[in-house]
Amino acid sequence: MKEVLLIHYHEIALKGKNRPFFEKKLCDNLRSALRLLKSSIQVRRLYGRILVEEVDGVDRDEVRRVVERVFGVSNFSHAWEIPSDLDRIEEVIGERLPEQEFDSFAIRARRAYKQFPLKSQQINERLGGFVCEQTGKRVDLTTPDLTIHVEILAERSLVYLGKHTGAGGLPVGVSGRMLALLSGGIDSPVAAWRMLRRGARISFVHFHSYPFTSADSQEKVLELAGVLAQWGGPLEVMMVAFGDLQREIVARTPGPLRVILYRRFMARIAARLALKKKVEALVTGESLAQVASQTLSNMASVDPVIDLPILRPLVGFDKQEIIEESKRIGTFDISIQPHDDCCSYLMPPNPATSSSHRDCQRAEEVLDIDSLVEEAVDRVESRVFDQVCARS
Repeated sequence: MKEVLLIHYHEIALKGKNRPFFEKKLCDNLRSALRLLKSSIQVRRLYGRILVEEVDGVDRDEVRRVVERVFGVSNFSHAWEIPSDLDRIEEVIGERLPEQEFDSFAIRARRAYKQFPLKSQQINERLGGFVCEQTGKRVDLTTPDLTIHVEILAERSLVYLGKHTGAGGLPVGVSGRMLALLSGGIDSPVAAWRMLRRGARISFVHFHSYPFTSADSQEKVLELAGVLAQWGGPLEVMMVAFGDLQREIVARTPGPLRVILYRRFMARIAARLALKKKVEALVTGESLAQVASQTLSNMASVDPVIDLPILRPLVGFDKQEIIEESKRIGTFDISIQPHDDCCSYLMPPNPATSSSHRDCQRAEEVLDIDSLVEEAVDRVESRVFDQVCARS
């Protein structure tokens, strides 16, 4: 008998002929994440499942905490790998029952190996009878206290009790590369997390106004990147000094358009960095009508200045939904720490809630756009986070 971690996926199973590519990427990501435990844990594919062979001396709870943050994992269980023999299966179940507290139970058998002599329902009935005889507990197929899972494969079977919920989604690395604008607030880390969950490889760009403001936002962004790297590392954070450019905009353009012009320049700079990094899309944490700069017309005024698509995964979320998700993924407590946001630096008293691309173009005619963008790009500083440094 061998103890293993049995991993199931869901969406990957729908990928048809591309399924092996997604499975391989999930296995690679599991290996990368589990290397944090500094052990020779083995990961292998098996009949639409993934097995992680557990090693003596490795804390089971640590393994669980790592695996539950790997995107693509639907659920996972600590299981026992044994020969496909019902007497042996009953023996293993019998050994585990004293460790469980329950009044009702259900058997969930799956016969993946169709040549096995008993069908799934027959296996359920036999093992259910065995558990009743051993414990005197009742069967409840709707809401059991304990669910005993048995998977019959060709040369072995897997027995496990209960499941842990995984992160779901798709393995990071199967959906291209994206560059996320990370502000240090609540929204943008959640937007990035959602794109990681859809399989994108994410880098970050942060715009700051230091030395005209404090360095707090930079420190916060690095801390947020460390959290997100636990979900989808490794990742790079690029810091853009934006204060001089802001001062140029303030000195030469209409006040009400100031914030939307900031955002147009951020998009241009991010697109230039994206070209260097071979990134295919930008990601922002914008939510429709949440603030003045995020009205439909103002968001539409930003898109035409670059050729890359700008993805806004939170566009239909309300603030409370975003807050709840930030708490769940572990960024909320960092995001709410006070900091000097670059968009609040030199904020106009009455920012425009409606603008057009043509209005912004006219306002920008007095600016040397290419020179300002190039100067900002040349001053970028970067730092790379992987899962190891994120957890250290």
